[in-house]
Amino acid sequence: MKKALMVWGGWRGHEPKQCVEIFAPILQTKGFKVTISNTLNIYLNRPKMKSTDLIIPVWTMGQITAEQEEALMETVANGAGLAGWHGGMADSFRNNTNYQFMVGGQWVAHPGGIVDYKINIIKPNDPIVRGIKDFKIKSEQYYMHVDPANEVLAVTRFNNKPGAYLKKPYRWIKGVVMPMIWKRRWGKGKIFYAAPGHTTADFLIPELKEIVVRGMLWASRCYSAIHPS
Repeated sequence: MKKALMVWGGWRGHEPKQCVEIFAPILQTKGFKVTISNTLNIYLNRPKMKSTDLIIPVWTMGQITAEQEEALMETVANGAGLAGWHGGMADSFRNNTNYQFMVGGQWVAHPGGIVDYKINIIKPNDPIVRGIKDFKIKSEQYYMHVDPANEVLAVTRFNNKPGAYLKKPYRWIKGVVMPMIWKRRWGKGKIFYAAPGHTTADFLIPELKEIVVRGMLWASRCYSAIHPS
């Protein structure tokens, strides 16, 4: 049986437990046995990690020990998938640049707070986004530091709304195109990330929810068994 590990914790404002409760049942319907943990010490359970096909971290801010970080990164490098969204994956451990290197990006700001913006699909033939059109969302629009090696599937453009964009020091970001959804490799493992997903309300948008589900399946070690070519 395919095995997934969901690890939640950190800042509760991102509703980590509630988000896990959305996606765990979906993974179960896809044939995964899902383990849910609220401690980073799960990464030190070598037999558990070795048998895991997919890891979904939902942990904003906080701290990870060197041993926990090393065990997680080793597991992914050996072939387990890593998939997640928003700050639960790309603002997890601000002091750990190696972790950020693996993820492919790090949150740095969301100018204006909760704003209306658009997600533009730029690789419509990729299986993660195939058949999904550009869509609108009202949430945090993440400004990120990103790895240019990422394979970007969708972007957003910062404009002159809200007014905070036109105030110093944000005026210069008008028109900036920012990667929002990407995939990449880390050793033998596959990485999927979606910047939207501030709270469970974001996943009421069917396009976003579908993309995250597809991204998790793609990242899984057993993707070829789920979607044979």
